[in-house]
Amino acid sequence: MCGIVGYVGPRQAPPIIYEGLRRLEYRGYDSAGLAVLEGNGHIAIRRQVGKLGALGELLQEQPVQGHIGMGHTRWATHGEPSQRNAHPHVGMTGDVVIVHNGIVENFMDLRQELQDEGAILNSDTDTEIIAHLIERCLAGGESLVQATRSALAHLRGAHGVVVMSRHEPDRLVAARIGNAGGVTLGVGEGEMFIASDMPAILEHTRRMVFLDNGEMALVTADGYQVLRLDDGTPVTKEIHTISWDPVSAAKGKYRHFMEKEIYHQARAVTDSIRGRADFEAGQVRLAESIPLTPEQARALDKLIIVACGTSAYAALVGKFMIESLARLPVEVDYGSEFRYRDPIIDANTAVLAITQSGETVDTLAAMEEARLKGARLWSIVNVIGSQAHRIVDGAILMRAGPEIGVASTKAFTTSLVDLYMLGVYLGALRGTLDRAQQRQRVDDLARLPDLVSQVLENGNDYPALANTFYQREHFLFLGRGINYPIALEGALKLKEISYIHAEGYPAGEMKHGPIALIDRAMPVVTIAVRDRVYEKMISQVEQVKTRGGIVIALATKGDQDIHDKADYVLTVPPASPLLTPVLTVIPMQLLAYHLAVRRGCDVDQPRNLAKSVTVE
Repeated sequence: MCGIVGYVGPRQAPPIIYEGLRRLEYRGYDSAGLAVLEGNGHIAIRRQVGKLGALGELLQEQPVQGHIGMGHTRWATHGEPSQRNAHPHVGMTGDVVIVHNGIVENFMDLRQELQDEGAILNSDTDTEIIAHLIERCLAGGESLVQATRSALAHLRGAHGVVVMSRHEPDRLVAARIGNAGGVTLGVGEGEMFIASDMPAILEHTRRMVFLDNGEMALVTADGYQVLRLDDGTPVTKEIHTISWDPVSAAKGKYRHFMEKEIYHQARAVTDSIRGRADFEAGQVRLAESIPLTPEQARALDKLIIVACGTSAYAALVGKFMIESLARLPVEVDYGSEFRYRDPIIDANTAVLAITQSGETVDTLAAMEEARLKGARLWSIVNVIGSQAHRIVDGAILMRAGPEIGVASTKAFTTSLVDLYMLGVYLGALRGTLDRAQQRQRVDDLARLPDLVSQVLENGNDYPALANTFYQREHFLFLGRGINYPIALEGALKLKEISYIHAEGYPAGEMKHGPIALIDRAMPVVTIAVRDRVYEKMISQVEQVKTRGGIVIALATKGDQDIHDKADYVLTVPPASPLLTPVLTVIPMQLLAYHLAVRRGCDVDQPRNLAKSVTVE
């Protein structure tokens, strides 16, 4: 949920940066700071833990002045929330200062490499090593742009960065790798702005340029130049003129909110991880969200997850995750059904509600039933201060940010990440995961934002598929194991926004009825990634093809065998089996979105649906 603001121009930078950060407070953070290049060539840095007001007080006590600078609000990943870990960060010489969104997956290796070369690190963050890498390249005679390109080539993961050097005092360098860290340039009159989100700079300019994955920008008061990160070649970018209307402004370059929310999932996943996954210690830290002692965790004999709609399918994925990681039996129930069956609950039962809005009436009723029966009550919820956030013993905030589209996307993926972290947390408390297993699970989590970015970058096939199938009236979605709920979610997304009838089934059940529907008129979407049920899924593909069906297969990148069996193939990168649903759901969302657009449907406000169901 980190926010970035940068400025270069004739005005004083500190108030512009501070106000921009204030407009990004909705994203959440645990510390804030800014850096300004003062007239004497000194980089002045002010950082403070806690709310932005604390930084404001520090700036009053220790004011800074300058016409170029950057600011940042931070959610901790590497290193606890503290003044020394707050952004911005400088290298060892103090020549370079940087702010950064993202997770450096190879942080430990790079840190050791720098320390072996004699670098002295003053924080626990992964961000500081980027400043050191850039300084190392500058010492070799490279310009700031060249040094930034060279340094970023060493990083794994998805990132958004802004860099400033006191030796090139008229410029900022910004870059974007993947989708976890958005970078927007604001084009002014004799001044330029940089932000992670448009609201930070909309009061100054409506002319925006959006960096795409693998691009960087050299920004001066007189303008900007966009370059490719891999080879430094110039890129021509469109300037988008954003309406002052809040709704249009919030959409930015996207046609619909749903499209924007799909493409913001790498960032949402990163935000949900921040401050909870300790990559250095190899642990998940959820004690503040779900207070629980090891004795209390071991005393639990079951977990019941209650939810509605998309959240219910997230709960089904969570069942696989938590049972595998924590060896705790998990039941999943619809909130609308839970209280009507007199559920068996006692003090050794935990009930977990999943709700984006925190105000879904059926889920709230189920939570009340659980409380009356004496259960330990938790929630995974997106809206701070909602009822589902207030009335529980512990809550994990999704940190998906505002979700405007009625059909949920990023709230679903962040729910999956939160369920995974809850499983690792409970597994540690219950003693079902040793330290090495915990570290492996956390390492898998560190790679997830970049994997999500890779899926989102591979989106060129969907419009063509939509053009081929938009007139079909029936779809079948098949999955097995942990990806069976993704088949359910894929079918739901298609129904919600395109009004095409779709059914999701566990693939092994196809021959128990749905196989009768197979013909050339009904496409079958199969989730056939390389996991322990891969061969079973290949058998289902062959059964569909034998009966003349059309197969759209979702496969693991590099799987050549599936191309010989399916009519169309979409891919996701290899991932840890428990985290594959975070990746496999994205093609389901994109397929539904492009089919709905091709059919001329109202994607953001589908008929008969509401974002939050607050009546029974």
